Amino acid sequence: MENHQTEQQSVDTESRPGLYERLSEYAETDYYPFHMPGHKRADLDFPNPYKMDVTEIEGFDNLHHAEGILLEAQERLKKLYQSKKSYYLINGSTCGLLSAIGAVVKPKDRILIARNCHKAVYHAAKIFQLEMNYVYPEWMEYGIQGQIQPHAVQEALQKYERTKAVVITSPTYEGLVSDISAIAEIVHKYHAYLIIDEAHGAHFSLSSYFPESSVNQGADLVIQSLHKTLPSFTQTAALHLAGGKAVYEKVEEMLGIFQSSSPSYLLMAGIDRCVRIIERSGKQLFEQFHQNLMDFYKGCLQLKCLRVLTEKDYEAYDVPACDPSKIVIHTGNAGINGTQLYFRLLEQFHLQMELYSAQYVLAMTSVMDTKEGLDRLLHALLVIDGELQKAQKQGEGMSAAAAQIGPESLLKEIVQSVKKVMEISEIADYNIEDTACEACAGKICAEFIYLYPPGIPMIVPGEVLSEELIRFLGLCRKNGLNVQGTKDRQYRNIRTVATA
Repeated sequence: MENHQTEQQSVDTESRPGLYERLSEYAETDYYPFHMPGHKRADLDFPNPYKMDVTEIEGFDNLHHAEGILLEAQERLKKLYQSKKSYYLINGSTCGLLSAIGAVVKPKDRILIARNCHKAVYHAAKIFQLEMNYVYPEWMEYGIQGQIQPHAVQEALQKYERTKAVVITSPTYEGLVSDISAIAEIVHKYHAYLIIDEAHGAHFSLSSYFPESSVNQGADLVIQSLHKTLPSFTQTAALHLAGGKAVYEKVEEMLGIFQSSSPSYLLMAGIDRCVRIIERSGKQLFEQFHQNLMDFYKGCLQLKCLRVLTEKDYEAYDVPACDPSKIVIHTGNAGINGTQLYFRLLEQFHLQMELYSAQYVLAMTSVMDTKEGLDRLLHALLVIDGELQKAQKQGEGMSAAAAQIGPESLLKEIVQSVKKVMEISEIADYNIEDTACEACAGKICAEFIYLYPPGIPMIVPGEVLSEELIRFLGLCRKNGLNVQGTKDRQYRNIRTVATA
């Protein structure tokens, strides 16, 4: 009987559409992408990929020893961003972060990172056995982590002597920018390198409508995900050397380790195509994009319950700049939470957002977004907002699901009070066990736990699990937020350091 069931399951699996078929079907639907990649599935007249998928044959150079066409292509990238040297990344910004950090540290060195850094930065700390110390971003009432204050970096560098590198995320996932010029000046006084994860800012400095790139503000190494906000394939990115310290050889050594030895020529062609599109048509594309965004934000002034955040909403937090291409729709006290709004937009209006949190939904836009697409989003928000207004007039309060999670400011206190008892790299020296979630308080965590996207750890291996964090994670799960990192996908157990 068991063999028959196994055979039946195999037949059922084989009869279901595969990934290619599912993608083909999805491409023909009316779902609009307010998410990455930045090409927004536009028809950019890319030929049959199989005919162009080659390897390092004559005439097509070698990314790891570029002397011809790939060297010229990376020179165009360098010129576009005005860097000292730029590298193609076809393993994403993750590869760039690992390579940048590896290029400027030695094993056991000390590194200062923003607590809201991507998990790849933590992975670098594990690989290179680094001592990690943190600088914390500002927290806002909207449940958003904002800028890193220069004075916080100064205080941390005074406290943690012999820090070799500082890693900061700017802009954040929601588009908030830190004062990189001021931070760079401080970091260099302490003879450290400044690495900026600018994954969400590849469009910066390509138009005056958006903030200036860290490449031009004193950072030493800057990593950008071209695919997030520009017309380029998923997994394409760039690593820029911008500072005065020459680390070319070490960067190239690290890229040789973390970058595939068989880089995709399709992805590299996508980067080159993206750069040429910006060179040829960037001015017109960005002008139209900016106008479409301004029309959208103007239309959102009609909203009464929902709130689309703008630069004015961040003024009280002294944020140096924000990216208007990141549309943050705050639910506040609208009677709906971020999870509910996200699925209303998806199921009723066929609008696929980038992410949802307890208090907001994020729509990512790029130069490839259409006016029609933004108009669809505006229409959907106005319809939902009208229904929320009607519900409020009828005296209907916030739903239990919306009220239950509470503000993410709860997480601020939890994360900033987390106690680190060992470095990530030291976990390998201990036995690991699975512990029931309800029994985890007080134990040392042995795995990352984060909400995805964006992949910012709430707790890191080597830190002590608190009762407050366990409760918060439970609330996240109950409210449909995407908790990841635990080996147990059902979230019944958390891997911890064995105490016996």
